[in-house]
This record gives sequence, C-alpha cells and structure tokens, in this order.
Amino acid sequence: MSKAEQVYSFVDYKLQGIYRSGSSQAASLAKLRRGVGKQPGASSDVWEITLAEMPESLFGYRGEPSYAEWAIHLALTLFAIHQQGKSEAVNAPGISFGQAVSRLIEPDRKNESGIKSRFDAVMTAKSIDRFAHYTRALVQLMRAKDVKMDYPLFAKDIFDYQFNADRVRLRWAEAYYRVDISSEMTES
Repeated sequence: MSKAEQVYSFVDYKLQGIYRSGSSQAASLAKLRRGVGKQPGASSDVWEITLAEMPESLFGYRGEPSYAEWAIHLALTLFAIHQQGKSEAVNAPGISFGQAVSRLIEPDRKNESGIKSRFDAVMTAKSIDRFAHYTRALVQLMRAKDVKMDYPLFAKDIFDYQFNADRVRLRWAEAYYRVDISSEMTES
C-alpha cells in the first residue's frame, strides 16, 4: 500500500473512531479544533488523535512533520471545524474537495466570484501554511451551507499536493467545473 493510500486509510479509521465515540465525540472534536492553524506536533491536545496508531512509515524524522503528518493533521483538524455543531456526519465518501467547493455556489450564481477567488487562493498557495489558511475559510463556508466532503480523500489529496501540486490542482479543478450533463438535459 502506498503512503498516500495509508494516509487515506488512517484518516478513515480515525473518523470512524470519532463517530463511534459517542459522548467523547465532542471532546475529540474540541481537541482537534485546538490544533487548527498549528503545525503537526505543536498542540499536545491532538497527538492522541492524529498520531496514536499511525503506521510507522508515516512518521516524520528529527522532529520535522512528515508530509503524511501534515495531511493527516490538516484533514482531521479541518474536519473538526466542519463537524462542529452538526449532528449529521459531514464526511461524505466520494465528494472531492473540488466538488464540495462547487456546491457552495448558489443556484443564482451571485456568490460565484467570491467562492472562485477563495478556491483560486487555495489552488495557488505557495506553502502548506497558506494552503491550510485558505482551505479553512472554504471549510467554514461548507459548514455554514451544509456541504459535505470526503475527508479521507482530502487527506490523500493533501499528501499528494505536497509532491505534485499540479496534478491535485487539475483533479480539483476538473471536479469544480464538471457539470452533470444528465441534469442539464432534463432541464431543457
């Protein structure tokens, strides 16, 4: 299994645990939210959630977070923001980041330029810190508009983004601009 697939599986496993945790779910989400905007390892509150049971191959060395640790940390902390105040799961298998962002656009499209400029900021971020900052703003909009996303896939994409940003940008852009032709045909 590739490291990207391990990241996907690990985040999926962690989300299942959070959803199963019942009364401790709120505590887990609160801990994760305290890690938002920080580097992996900077907040001891999240270590138990982001590092416990992580495959050895994903750990960083010499005190520097690995690409996998960044992907896992970002996906889980942003998930915690998205899930805050929601009783229904916000993790939705099969809905990529690009698709989720496109669902933020209102039917009359009057908010399209604002959403597009935020999406462009994510897509052109020059550092993982800026990427996290811009992505957080979109996730907060997703929470407000009840738009769901596949967080294990998001983690995998963040991992891949650090190696080949252009490939991930293209996948997200394709998903953002993809139009469901079958629904357009029925409207005509």
